[in-house]
Amino acid sequence: MFNLQLPDLLSSIVAIVIAISVHEFGHAFVAYVFGDDTARNQGRMSFNPARHLDPVGILAMIIFHIGWARPVPVNPNNFKNYRLANFCVSIAGVTMNVVFAIIGALVYKYVHFYAINLIAQYTIIYNLVFASFNLLPIPPLDGWSLISTFLPYKLNYYAAKVERYSFIIFVLMIMTNAYTIFVNPVYQALNGLVMLLV
Repeated sequence: MFNLQLPDLLSSIVAIVIAISVHEFGHAFVAYVFGDDTARNQGRMSFNPARHLDPVGILAMIIFHIGWARPVPVNPNNFKNYRLANFCVSIAGVTMNVVFAIIGALVYKYVHFYAINLIAQYTIIYNLVFASFNLLPIPPLDGWSLISTFLPYKLNYYAAKVERYSFIIFVLMIMTNAYTIFVNPVYQALNGLVMLLV
């Protein structure tokens, strides 16, 4: 990543900020729609990247092309229909990333200006990378939240205990490239969907 030219590096940073901001806004907004205003009250229902960035997560995104943001706070006790709300909130961030990847693809296709094309290209890449990584079935990522929607309370209780070791798991997965076993096929599938729609 460090051998990128300055325009590529700057475009990557812009794209990363977009991917993180729309992802976390999606979680916060859908949670609010389903009756939980926790994220809204904490100023997280916003496109402002400063409210969502995790320094280590964004550094990992720049260096390794994968990363994370500060998780949006959600209080499931405020949901009237827990399973439906939890599923929709969990998938909201990934959905926003796919939508913005489609927007990036449309801009890249129809706008013929080098700087905008470059940002659009990286917007596609990083939105799909962020979506793919967040679908990993590891707490507290979205992939686990989707699965946990349908699991008994007892299994979710044990998963909550595992969550304290998530950072160590992430570091090991990054160092060994083990995450690519899951992320690469998901990325290719999402990229194919975007290209199909565009």
